[in-house]
Amino acid sequence: MGAPLPALWSNSPVFLGQILKAAIERLTARSVPSPRMNAELLLMFTVGRDRAYLYGHPEYELTPGEQMRYEEALAQRSQGIPAQYITGHQEFWGMDLIVSPAVLIPRPETEHVVEAVLDRAGRTFWPGAIVDVGTGSGCIALALAKELPQAQILATEISPAALEIARANAARHQLDARIRFHQTDLLNGLERRVFDFVVSNPPYVGESEEDSVQLEVRRFEPRNAVFAGPGGTEVVERLVPQARQVLEPGGWLVMEISGTISRQVRELLSGWEEVEITNDLQGIPRVASARKP
Repeated sequence: MGAPLPALWSNSPVFLGQILKAAIERLTARSVPSPRMNAELLLMFTVGRDRAYLYGHPEYELTPGEQMRYEEALAQRSQGIPAQYITGHQEFWGMDLIVSPAVLIPRPETEHVVEAVLDRAGRTFWPGAIVDVGTGSGCIALALAKELPQAQILATEISPAALEIARANAARHQLDARIRFHQTDLLNGLERRVFDFVVSNPPYVGESEEDSVQLEVRRFEPRNAVFAGPGGTEVVERLVPQARQVLEPGGWLVMEISGTISRQVRELLSGWEEVEITNDLQGIPRVASARKP
């Protein structure tokens, strides 16, 4: 079970260094990945301080309320609930985003999608139109709005709950005037030949791969944002022809993929120009891009 936290009902003072050490031991015993990082993150969230404060002020005495909140957070993390859903926050592209179980947790790998768009758009003064398909938390749309202030950006999402999170994030970063949000399945109902970029982090994990997916992802993240169907390409198979319809000639489709489906994605992009699949920092195929003839 690991070292117990100091009893919440104890009259003895509980100090920052003491409770952090006990939390690390407890998460380690529960086989929580990266136990120190998780213990630190949840404690920073609980007391509203940064990591330097945790180690610079081990004598800080937690209030009973802080002790209780930290205990609850550790109990949730020990059950597998992602730390981001406990704190309600995740960083992406230098922005602190609100997250909830209604949205996929933004990951560093998805920043490669943003980079691919920026490389092709020519950065700051590009005035074109972009649609972010399946926006989730809004992370890709917000990053592009931040970097391309002249761009017109539409973000689509099938989930009303996810759209609420995306809108909240846009307002939080004062980008709500720059992004329009629209509830629909992929690109259904959008006009033909109006966009310069179709960008997406679609579901791309096959149900046959479920056992290889982290348990906390399978249990807690929205299933329809992770799994695409039996083979993993079912959503991409619908997205590619829809993207071709809404893109201007010469427009780009840029989407996140996995190494498992990279060969099939290249086949689906047959007939497109400048098809390229780039790897992430771990050497895994991560971003597919292609230009409409």
